[in-house]
Amino acid sequence: MIHKYQLFGNNIVLDIYSGSVHVVSDAVYDLLGENEFDETAIPDEIREKYSEEVLAEAVSEILELKENGTLYSHDIYKPFRDAKTKTPPVKALCLHMAHDCDLRCRYCFAGTGAFHGVRSIMPLEVAKKAIDFVISHSQNRKNIEIDFFGGEPMLNFDVVKETVAYARAEGLKHGKHFRFTITTNGLLINEEQMEYVNKNMDNIVLSCDGRKEVHDRNRKTVSGEGTYDKVIGKFQKIANDRKQMDYYIRGTFTKDNKDFTKDVLHLADLGFKQISVEPVTLDEKSPMAIGYEDLPEIFSEYEKLAEEIIKREKSGENRFNFFHFMIDLDNGPCALRRISGCGAGCEYAAVTPSGDIFPCHQFADEPEYKIGNVLDGTYEMPEQFRDRDIYTVKGCDTCFAKFYCSAGCSASSLKYEKDLYKPYDIACQMQKKRVECAIAIKAALAE
Repeated sequence: MIHKYQLFGNNIVLDIYSGSVHVVSDAVYDLLGENEFDETAIPDEIREKYSEEVLAEAVSEILELKENGTLYSHDIYKPFRDAKTKTPPVKALCLHMAHDCDLRCRYCFAGTGAFHGVRSIMPLEVAKKAIDFVISHSQNRKNIEIDFFGGEPMLNFDVVKETVAYARAEGLKHGKHFRFTITTNGLLINEEQMEYVNKNMDNIVLSCDGRKEVHDRNRKTVSGEGTYDKVIGKFQKIANDRKQMDYYIRGTFTKDNKDFTKDVLHLADLGFKQISVEPVTLDEKSPMAIGYEDLPEIFSEYEKLAEEIIKREKSGENRFNFFHFMIDLDNGPCALRRISGCGAGCEYAAVTPSGDIFPCHQFADEPEYKIGNVLDGTYEMPEQFRDRDIYTVKGCDTCFAKFYCSAGCSASSLKYEKDLYKPYDIACQMQKKRVECAIAIKAALAE
């Protein structure tokens, strides 16, 4: 199984199962079919297009690539799927430090931070119990990820600090190593807190939508004021203090700013090197939701951004990483991660201020998806989440991007397709375009 396409002047062929990428001649490109190659059945229109010498060379190249296992290779991942444990370890928790927020973002999936429930902050007792929970359910897993999330976690910063200290102490007792991430809108963070997060957080996500007019339109205070000028300087300081590593400045684009390349480049030209600007996911009735009619423009925008990245990489000026174009073709994720993705509901879970456990942060406070509580010790891993992977989700079997999106987002499947095993198609289309652009960047820079 292969995927072939043309972009930035190159004929690109991706071998799905080996992950090999080939930049090929026109003759090789024309000869290749998506699922097979038969050197004895070359169509007349191709024979008329190329000389016998060119065709012979192309056929020889294809057969050599097949022989060495980098073209039309077979599925090497299915055995890993068959060997998956029925009770995988919990290795990551999203702690909802605050079901409250000091912003009122227009596209907020969390109901302005309250997750459509009562505004609250996580007590230290719940945070400690959450750490106890992940340690006890991590089995022989040594490394554990803790994400401090909200709402806005800086509303509960003292508990964040105490949780970090508790996790480290308990980690020493139980042979566990904790890595911490915090996501913040930046409004409350001060110099002392910046120093703490830069010292103690392995990663930090800084929420900014790009250009001032875009950010201020979407990310307002409770009183309706824009926040760009209040946070951008802080974010630059944090990124510089972290030596432009181990952070992302993360934005959201909507139907209102499909020209999001301008937002990405705005952030890059401010000095940010780690950038993620991602499509909004909203009910189709929302005026900001991305629909099928928007995809051609969005695809064009991804190509425009990819071309700019190639240009900057070649010139060495104002270079930056764009999260969705970061593909490691040599040392990518492990086999199970490629198959199952984030592991929501089995390897990853979210804990709310009340101690309730959900498959991930996007299900928080939706009663039908509650899977336990850290205070009373209940927990039942949902089998339907555990079994969700590229072999059970509809359409993944024939998709060239399956090992790069790993069956996509569970929450989006349920919210927008009403079926855990049906991928959110609009997101799929954008993901496939991003994969093509990411590989095309690699090909262009290898020239």
